[in-house]
Amino acid sequence: MRLKTSLLKEPKHILYELVSCVGWTTADELYSCSEDHQILKWNLLNNETGLVVRLPDDIYPVDLHWFPKTVGAKKQTQAEIFALTSTDGKFHLVSKMGRIEKSVEAHKGAVLAGRWNYDGTALLTAGEDGQIKIWSKSGMLRSTLVTQGCPVYSVAWGPDSDRVLYTSRRQLIIKPLQPSTKVIQWKAHDGLVLKVDWNSVNDLILSGGEDCKYKVWDSFGRLLHSSTSQDYPITSLSWAPDGEVFAVGSFNTLRLCDKTGWSYALEKPNTGSVFNLAWSADGTQLAGACGNGHVIFAHVVEQHWEWKNFSITLTKRRTMQVRNVQNDAVDVLEFRDRVIKASLAFDHLVVATSLQCYVYNSRNWNTPLIFDLKEGTVSLILQAEKHFLLVDGSGLYTFSYEGRLTSSPKFLGMRADILSAQAVSLSNDTIAIRDKSDEKVLFFDPMTGKPLSDGKPLTHKLEVLEVALDQCGPSPERKIALIDKNHDLYLTSVHHLGKEPKICKIGSMVHSMAWNDSANILCGIQDIQFTVWYYPSVVFTDKELLPRTIYTKDGSEFSHAPHILSYVGTKVTLRQGDGSLVYSSVPLYSTLLHEYSASARWEDALRLCRFAKDQSLWACLAGMAMANRDLNTAEMAYAAIGELPRVQYINFIKEQPSKESSLAHMLMFSGHVQEAETTLLQAGLIYQAIQMNIDLFNWNRALELAVKHKTHVDTVLAYRGKFLQTFGRKETNKRFLQYSEGVEVDWERIQAKIEMELFKEREKAAHTSVRGSVASRHL
Repeated sequence: MRLKTSLLKEPKHILYELVSCVGWTTADELYSCSEDHQILKWNLLNNETGLVVRLPDDIYPVDLHWFPKTVGAKKQTQAEIFALTSTDGKFHLVSKMGRIEKSVEAHKGAVLAGRWNYDGTALLTAGEDGQIKIWSKSGMLRSTLVTQGCPVYSVAWGPDSDRVLYTSRRQLIIKPLQPSTKVIQWKAHDGLVLKVDWNSVNDLILSGGEDCKYKVWDSFGRLLHSSTSQDYPITSLSWAPDGEVFAVGSFNTLRLCDKTGWSYALEKPNTGSVFNLAWSADGTQLAGACGNGHVIFAHVVEQHWEWKNFSITLTKRRTMQVRNVQNDAVDVLEFRDRVIKASLAFDHLVVATSLQCYVYNSRNWNTPLIFDLKEGTVSLILQAEKHFLLVDGSGLYTFSYEGRLTSSPKFLGMRADILSAQAVSLSNDTIAIRDKSDEKVLFFDPMTGKPLSDGKPLTHKLEVLEVALDQCGPSPERKIALIDKNHDLYLTSVHHLGKEPKICKIGSMVHSMAWNDSANILCGIQDIQFTVWYYPSVVFTDKELLPRTIYTKDGSEFSHAPHILSYVGTKVTLRQGDGSLVYSSVPLYSTLLHEYSASARWEDALRLCRFAKDQSLWACLAGMAMANRDLNTAEMAYAAIGELPRVQYINFIKEQPSKESSLAHMLMFSGHVQEAETTLLQAGLIYQAIQMNIDLFNWNRALELAVKHKTHVDTVLAYRGKFLQTFGRKETNKRFLQYSEGVEVDWERIQAKIEMELFKEREKAAHTSVRGSVASRHL
């Protein structure tokens, strides 16, 4: 990826009169302001530049910010007014035609920055006098947020417009609008901090200063990246709208960087200092205000996508090159408009341009399916095997690969503009969205757009950073993995049928994760190692098996802070902290084992495990067989890993006289006690339910069931007495003392009752079996 820059031979503003600020109205129209008092309009479609207005001689512009488009605005809606700050201590509300609607005395000395919040309800100004003020849309003063003894050179709103980031000499300060909330302050640079920016999608902060460095911070003030010292002070920087890249400007320097800080490309145009940078709304173009009177334009090219044997590169704004690495065949794809976003997965390429969406099948690159887009600013494309998801400024849309719109999920307070690949996940039957307003995870049906099951969101005890749905298997077994603020990795089921979902922790210190495309295998960067969970769902069947189903590899070979991009087949693609791509392979056996399990080919699965001689595969097979209730395979797998107590319990399950008892004990095996008890009670096996609670020393519940069903009260009291006698203790439970009065414990009678209960169960099971075989013969 790099920037392709363009610069006129002669500037449109007066030569060597500093251009102070630029701002986009649409993706192809830009306004620029200069100290020559001119405001110019640049049209990139026809390369025309025109004078909008000549400002009065006493107005020297400093900063410009267009009023934001309303959420859900139609395609190509233009901003109609902008805030212009100037050196005379005023800010001006200027119309698109250049008429000054209002001028407001704001600060003593120059107004160094002016920024609208995200919904356009407030304007923030920062002055040379050290004050930060908040104004209404019409220019009425609401509050003076900050008063300090040094100039505030740059400000930025927080993602939810509830906090303000500003500079204070060498420090950065985050000031919440709520008066009682704690202020975060830290030393950021060794020289004056000149510029800051705060992205609403990734919640990361940029800063640049006179120490010639640019830095990336999180919203708690923790340093994530610091550049080496550049040749000149950093005079401008700006996040791309989607938060994936940012641009940095300095003297005769323009740099494109990844969100983690490393540099994609460096350009050395003849611009003087670049004082202001602005991205177009679609994130494809960049404009810079230059110290020598020029306005520099740049667009992003040479983006790269990979899937199996295909490699695709964006060579020009409207051209892609597809290379099949197996036979070195090359196809060139031409588009009518510039490419904004693209995604390559599941044998399909989805390309969003400024007006249309193109869907290519990897078997045929010549005839794409094309349909028009409502909004020209697609910020995210996600793909699943059967459909794909587009996110733009107005909402989310799911399409089939035939181009048919299937749904448009919506929920209260949805902000599509801040959704990222970490906050949204897509599978064949589920859309998962992290709701940033209350940190819940919402689930939708991609075919209807309606909330799944009972519509209850998934709540977690901590803020969720990343969500990922598995891609394979039937819909009722869909699982979601999530990483929380502590970087703990959890797994839970999407469908939980009204009851509280069971959320199980499967890893800690996890910084990045990805599901395999063809099997429910999860990989992640865990602390300093690369970890693969061959069968993460085993945590719901036998959680003690989980550590034995994990494959780990030393992560030191991946350098600093690697990030997983994809996990396709057996190949995992990672991006290192310095930007380079590295690849790692995962043994194929686990994928084959998942395939055999899904199709109930247990003999093939056993042969595979005997051939591979890998303990982790045997542990996976044990969990898979128990989940699918194939006790014979599970018995052999547990025996292979030396789990003799579990082998004995499986034999005990196989000896149960009825299917209901077997099912209940299998649920018990997996730790689902409540479900096991419910199964027994629904089948009328009261004694078995009571005995199960006795075996678990759940005495109160056992007595409660016995009293409720008026049976085996003496059995519970007898076992309770034996238990206390073993430990040499006396009864103190009032309920047991109450029911033990007048009840004589006769072990022979109790044993006879128990044998009678088991006999009845066997008779009932045999009768059901005979009746079933007769019915099948009749059919």
